[in-house]
Amino acid sequence: MNRRLYSVLSERQKFANFLRFCSKSLLLDQGMQVHGASVKMGFGFDLMLSNDLIAMYGKCGRLDVACDVFDRMLERNVVSWTALMCGHIQNGNPLASLSLFSKMGLSGVKPNDFTFSMNLKACGLLNGLDIGRQIHDICVKTGFDMVNVVGNSIIDMYSKCGRVTEAARMFEVMPVRSLVSWNAMIGGYTLAGFCEKALVLFRKMQEGRQVLDEFTFTSTMKACSDLGAIKEGNQIHAFLITGGFLYSVNTAIAGALVDLYVKCGKLFEARRVFSHIEKKHVISWTALILGYAQEGNLAESIDLLRQLRESGIHVDRFILSSMMGVFADFALVQQGKQMHAFAIKVPSGVDISVCNSILDMYLKCGMINEAERLFGEMPSRNVISWTVMITGYGKHGLGKEAIRLFNEMQLGSTEPDDVTYLAVLLGCSHSGLVEEGQEYFSRLCSDHRIKARVEHYACMVDLLGRAGRLKEAKNLIDSMPLKANVGIWQTLLSACRVHRDLELGGEVGDILLRLDSENAVNYVMMSNIYADAGYWKECERIRELVKSKRLKKEAGRSWVEIDKEVHVFYGGDDTHPLSEKIHDILKEMERRMKEELGYVYGVKYALHDVEEESKMENLRVHSEKLAIGLALVCGVLEEGGKVIRVFKNLRVCGDCHEFIKGLSKILKMVFVVRDANRFHMFEDGLCSCGDYW
Repeated sequence: MNRRLYSVLSERQKFANFLRFCSKSLLLDQGMQVHGASVKMGFGFDLMLSNDLIAMYGKCGRLDVACDVFDRMLERNVVSWTALMCGHIQNGNPLASLSLFSKMGLSGVKPNDFTFSMNLKACGLLNGLDIGRQIHDICVKTGFDMVNVVGNSIIDMYSKCGRVTEAARMFEVMPVRSLVSWNAMIGGYTLAGFCEKALVLFRKMQEGRQVLDEFTFTSTMKACSDLGAIKEGNQIHAFLITGGFLYSVNTAIAGALVDLYVKCGKLFEARRVFSHIEKKHVISWTALILGYAQEGNLAESIDLLRQLRESGIHVDRFILSSMMGVFADFALVQQGKQMHAFAIKVPSGVDISVCNSILDMYLKCGMINEAERLFGEMPSRNVISWTVMITGYGKHGLGKEAIRLFNEMQLGSTEPDDVTYLAVLLGCSHSGLVEEGQEYFSRLCSDHRIKARVEHYACMVDLLGRAGRLKEAKNLIDSMPLKANVGIWQTLLSACRVHRDLELGGEVGDILLRLDSENAVNYVMMSNIYADAGYWKECERIRELVKSKRLKKEAGRSWVEIDKEVHVFYGGDDTHPLSEKIHDILKEMERRMKEELGYVYGVKYALHDVEEESKMENLRVHSEKLAIGLALVCGVLEEGGKVIRVFKNLRVCGDCHEFIKGLSKILKMVFVVRDANRFHMFEDGLCSCGDYW
């Protein structure tokens, strides 16, 4: 009898061992065979094996079968409940885990430390602070909060819910801190932006001779990256080398090191670390590719991307979306199209985040027809898809289309968020749709799910300012429940300049200079207002202030893409090999415009204290004119009907705006200019912005 009992127990243990191996190795088919064999052997309702089956099916992604096993159990213990909760979390459904946790409480089964840990993790994933606090309270009452695994989960939950102070409080009262505890707290500080505190904690770990692992290093290097703390980053790099950590074979640490050097602008060091990595991970590739792009070295960035594609490494959705973002920001149409063609061929290319990035790229490159086509073909859309398209319409001056799309979105199942409202308000603003803008702003303010931000008020100030209702705009700022920032005052000041309200402009300018006295843009705006009104002494006083404070305004630059090559120009730039021809063709265009349209330079946009001829020379070498001049030199006149697309990092100036309008009329061509604010489509002597931008 004893031998039979031993034999049965031995078979039972074998099944358990097999199931745990299948679970660990994700062997679903073999696990199902073990399941069938165990039922035939009479273990269909065995508690231990049922728990192992739930764990195995959960890890192998068959949660439906795990739930069936759970539902058929004659008895359940805490392991049964916790295994199914774990399965739900592993399969991306933390809410189901919390629901099970509630049902378990009603069943009379008491949770253990892993049950609490699992559901605190669920709260962190859901940003469910209130439920997380309730579970924390239960842990305190039952004493589980002092169990290390639970304490770590409490730290992690508060960190993910944005309550790093409460996470730190838990960390301080823990009787024993494991490596996970330290890592959770360093990660929490880094996530919350308290990177200095993360570095302090890292030093304490070193001083206390704590064991360090890859999570410690990656979190700490992320803190260094966010701070731009290259000195501390170098020290960690040195510590890795002297401590014998083989970062060249650890993809996470190697990726963090590359990212650190990239974020600190040390691309040479980043490239050197990258070259030593034995098995290069897509994260390292991405960091380096984006690093070169952000430094403006697009040729190297694109070449690295080519190498990545040829390496056979799976190109994930993050790098596709990120590179699309680079092409969008630099308006690289041809490269963007090539990346779109590549994305279609890879599995990650159908991801909605990638589709949204492609959509954004076409819109930022001024290709609204392609964007509309893609939007119509998208298999699924989320709120970001709709918002990107609404923003695109707004930037192109198609306010009514933006409104139509906003209303169409609401007819479906997609609810607008605060960014969508911002997009539709921008659309109204750029098209001068005052009544419509007021209606949507009113809707936003009455929507209790969304809080209006300063940016929404700034849109309304811009909308009222465009309509010349400056007093209303000022009253809106004074009465809003939020603190006015620099941007909203700059918006009002810009409107004062357009409508030549020197009195209100002076008042707003004084406010701006008190708020942000070290920003050259504010002084330039004030100087322009005085210059427009002919108050040259005041204009000169402001300019002298800028000189005395040694403030520098961002240099204006424009770029144009010709035969897949990007040509960048700065104001006064004479470094291009075709500079002489560019100046010759611009002079020829000026001559024709004078003869055919009576065009004269908008010399009010030039400096007051230089000769008239010099003013004209200064205006001729504005970066956007040079970019257009190159396009004309390169033969677009002969090609006929081609659209010239120019992109600028700052707002287009008044003289250039008038010049391009005239050019579009005499050449019978379309010019599309994207500046810092919006798109301008020049055709037959008119601009889509209605001369207010």
